[in-house]
Amino acid sequence: MALDIDRIRADTPGCANVIHLNNCGAGLMPAPVLDAVTTHLHAEALGGGYEAAEAANAAVERSYDAIAGMLNCHRDEIAVVENATVAWDMAFYGLPLKPGDVVLTAVSEYASNYIAYLQRAKRDGIEIRVIPNDNSGQLDVAALKNMINDRVKLISITHVPTNGGLVNPAADVGAVARAAGIPYLLDACQSAGQMPLDVEEIGCDMLSATGRKYLRGPRGTGFLYIRDSILDRLEPPFLDLHAATWVDAERYEMLPTARRFENWENYVAGKIGLGVAVDYAVDLGLDAIATRVQQLATNLRHELASIDGVAVHDLGRTQCGIVSFSIGGREPVAVKAAMADAGINISTSTVASTRHDMAGRGIASFNRLGLHYYNTEAELDAFVAALQRLAG
Repeated sequence: MALDIDRIRADTPGCANVIHLNNCGAGLMPAPVLDAVTTHLHAEALGGGYEAAEAANAAVERSYDAIAGMLNCHRDEIAVVENATVAWDMAFYGLPLKPGDVVLTAVSEYASNYIAYLQRAKRDGIEIRVIPNDNSGQLDVAALKNMINDRVKLISITHVPTNGGLVNPAADVGAVARAAGIPYLLDACQSAGQMPLDVEEIGCDMLSATGRKYLRGPRGTGFLYIRDSILDRLEPPFLDLHAATWVDAERYEMLPTARRFENWENYVAGKIGLGVAVDYAVDLGLDAIATRVQQLATNLRHELASIDGVAVHDLGRTQCGIVSFSIGGREPVAVKAAMADAGINISTSTVASTRHDMAGRGIASFNRLGLHYYNTEAELDAFVAALQRLAG
């Protein structure tokens, strides 16, 4: 299904103000999402927060149905939380691991996740092992198979890393995890909203994501999928009176669903907006979105590679809408500032975000783009022209 880019851009107020190529940071909200959030905030201001939430219960509950439909799972397998980091942490810290247990992860793993591995290595005595890449730069599935043994208690990777354009072979990893009976946690922070995500096809037991990036939802929203069959193997890192019920003086009972990983106080307007954002993306068609994003990014990579002094740093057999590059002799922070002066939003990424990946390639920092379906060829031409001026 072809996307009606003119209609989509008319739905996106920010398109009139800026060339936004930082969707891997945060996407521009479409009007229906913005309206849903502001309408609920007005209701809170005029009638009270608790009362507004009660009146909006159907819209809040819709977010669970929308996310479950997008992921091909049951609504009871979804928790809606503050952000992707909280979602991921609730799963990872909820998994019981003891000294000597091994966690397998990827070269391109995100810093927040790896820091958590290091904390549990220090606190709980677990061991972290990094699965090498293949010649294309993606996770080497054959190497993963060879690393499986009875000490491996978790496979945890990032689907689309924060930089480098790479799409790791998530379903192939899922096949290995299922065959070995090992829990599998997938960080889908950059892939949710950029491409289809089917947890049955992928084979993951846990999946975390954010609302603010390619789903174009509000900041302060994220979600966690927990496969029902693994739910009772996890212990939420903390509980409150939403996640559990205090049934007598010495006993509590957790919710029987993934909502045991939520807490009572939450961003109700954001949760409503997240559901609207998911519906918006699904209605457009995630296959169509993925095709459009990949075409824009592939064409741009070819253009960047033809500019003297510009290097493209993207990896993998399959590449996505994240495009990483550098200009010889120009600091990425200065390039970002120059683009901002030209009305173009881009970002930077440093070795601190994906240390194994970037240190292994000898890269301290570079610039990063996150293209989305509402970006146009004319916008990318304007970016290339600005880049040529900087490179010259």
